[in-house]
Amino acid sequence: MNLIVSAIGQGLLWALLGLGLYLTFRILNFADMTVEGTFPLGAAVAVANISHGMSPYLATLLALLAGMAAGLVTGLLYTKGKIPILLAGILTMTAIYSINLRIMGGSNISLIGKKTLLNNEFLENLPQYFNSVALGIVIVVVITGILIFFLNTDFGQAFIATGDNPSMAKSLGIHTDFMVIVGLMLSNGIVALCGALIAQNNGYADINMGIGTIVIALASIIIGEVAFGELTLNQRLVAVTLGSIIYRLILLAVLQLGFSANDLNLISSIVLALCMMVPQLEKVLHLKKPVERGVKKHD
Repeated sequence: MNLIVSAIGQGLLWALLGLGLYLTFRILNFADMTVEGTFPLGAAVAVANISHGMSPYLATLLALLAGMAAGLVTGLLYTKGKIPILLAGILTMTAIYSINLRIMGGSNISLIGKKTLLNNEFLENLPQYFNSVALGIVIVVVITGILIFFLNTDFGQAFIATGDNPSMAKSLGIHTDFMVIVGLMLSNGIVALCGALIAQNNGYADINMGIGTIVIALASIIIGEVAFGELTLNQRLVAVTLGSIIYRLILLAVLQLGFSANDLNLISSIVLALCMMVPQLEKVLHLKKPVERGVKKHD
């Protein structure tokens, strides 16, 4: 039971990674490689500041702002520097690696004996592993609520239109470059927030903790979409969180079968590939009923 609760808590915290990438991958229609740098950046900023005596609340906020700054850099490289988005993300990600080393003063840094968001008085009184579940629920509800509110404003609709059809959006007077920059800042800010929370939950930050994070984020998005089918935009944001939890439970089940933790990246890639192949498999195996067209005759 404790393992399941722990997996759910991990799923809730990691769900922020999926929510962040959703803004670029599904709404702006490109996968931003910057997230593999901003995730450990958020962890590094939060842990380094906490280890120097800063309040974990302020340290976590600084991690979010650092992620937004990284998103801004990628956005400027793409929109003003005219560098392809994939390469712009890789350039920023590579630069962040060196920045993280400077922030931490080494390849990793520990939080042993330091106060974090997960060991405050209220969360410490909860049963084992329920602290991450409680914190995860609060953070996910707040972030999801903010995103739903944002996407339903006029500005948010312009943001969605930019991803749907940039040319049409420009013809309507929407500043598409600005929308892309805002999207990248929001996305990477949420990803860095996720990194800060995961680092506090794990008790340390490591320079290599960002490796494979884009696969984890994509798995949350794709599993949520495959598991719950046709959804509205607001429902899809909720499905990302549920997809993240399902993904963690799948990993738990695989580990219980005797696989090594060293195989997690391989397993993640296989799970993601299978989920992305589901629509094609349904088509080949005729698992989906064809939609009937035409006017239905009445007796």
